[in-house]
Amino acid sequence: MSPKSRTLDVSIMGRSYKVACSDEEREALLAAVAYLDRKMTEIKTAGKVTGAERIAVMAALNIAHELLTARNNAGGFDTEGLKRRMAAMEATLDQALAPQERLL
Repeated sequence: MSPKSRTLDVSIMGRSYKVACSDEEREALLAAVAYLDRKMTEIKTAGKVTGAERIAVMAALNIAHELLTARNNAGGFDTEGLKRRMAAMEATLDQALAPQERLL
């Protein structure tokens, strides 16, 4: 454990875990714990899966699916498309502002 790392007690589906993390990662870790706890509780409440290990695996699969879907839908960041849109906006702004420049 690095000097800036601390042990944090977290609870997932009523079970306590000790997790080491840096002060900078604390909020993100707590958000991840809350998200995982919520997903696992949803699966448990649905009653289709029993056992903490199976619930954890199903939650991991659901979260992995969400991540991959988000990545695929984003299709990566289209830098060239952004540049084209910015150039078009710049041209539109230049056209709209040209009469104003003549007044100055």
